[in-house]
Amino acid sequence: MERNNKTITTDFILLGLWPEFSHLVVLICFILMVYLMAVMGNAVLILLIWLDSRLHSPMYFLLSQLSLIDVALISTTVPKMVTNFFSGKRTISQIGCGTQILFSLTLGISECLLLTLMSYDRYIAICNPLRYSILMSHTICKQMVVGSWAGGAITSLVHTAYVMHLAICHPREIPHFLCEVMALLKLTCEDISAYVKSVVVSSFLVVLVPLSLILASYIHIFLAVLRMNSLEGKNKALATCFSHLCVVSIYFGPAILVYMRPGSFKTPKINQSLFMFNAILTPMLNPLIYSLRNKDVIEALKSIIISRILLKKMKRQLGCHT
Repeated sequence: MERNNKTITTDFILLGLWPEFSHLVVLICFILMVYLMAVMGNAVLILLIWLDSRLHSPMYFLLSQLSLIDVALISTTVPKMVTNFFSGKRTISQIGCGTQILFSLTLGISECLLLTLMSYDRYIAICNPLRYSILMSHTICKQMVVGSWAGGAITSLVHTAYVMHLAICHPREIPHFLCEVMALLKLTCEDISAYVKSVVVSSFLVVLVPLSLILASYIHIFLAVLRMNSLEGKNKALATCFSHLCVVSIYFGPAILVYMRPGSFKTPKINQSLFMFNAILTPMLNPLIYSLRNKDVIEALKSIIISRILLKKMKRQLGCHT
């Protein structure tokens, strides 16, 4: 009796980002540079919020959590993509694929919920300032953050568990630079029509509902700003709101296009472009948007730089005297 020596692999093959692109090395190096900028920018923002007492407020606490999510989100995709490209190995284990789906979905959904909570914070600060300290206490802020993380984790765990148990009957090649739910669904031969409907429903709950709440809160905010008598107060309110709206637009826009556009328009190239913008470029842009238009962050950065310079001068002077 002949023995079959062939081993059945459970690994997936990530075809990568636009494999037909002629200058792929340049693109990967650019993405690596974006990754380093995103990690540094968000790390500096978290450090500033932690060190400077002027930034110890609910708004900046939530902003620090957004930066933490951004660092984690970009770290789930870029290191693996860059390593695969330069090593020439495009495989990812089934456990690694499931882990990547779990983390990317958790972080993506948590960011949707956190951006909604940040708009609620601005709504209370501008429309109901007298009750701000009560409605946005430190305990409530912590509960908001825990709720956003828990909501993302529970939702992503359900989707990941279902997708990773589907039978794969097509070549285990994923036309993407990361493991992603919709790409894996194309590899199965099972009837997934009911699950696709559940994806649409969950996308509506975690994308459109939060976006609707954000837009509703900003309608009330702008009406309140128009009634303000102080020009300085108007400018400060609009500056913080503008930064948040920019982040909302660059995050929710691609997310809606990925999960809610018609199936005929869902090509691998378009999906990769949208995911690259959402999971790679957005984490780099967020700290820049919040820093460049925020006087408090700029002042905090200046004070830390000045204090470091003065500390070095004092050390030099002490060294000269000794």
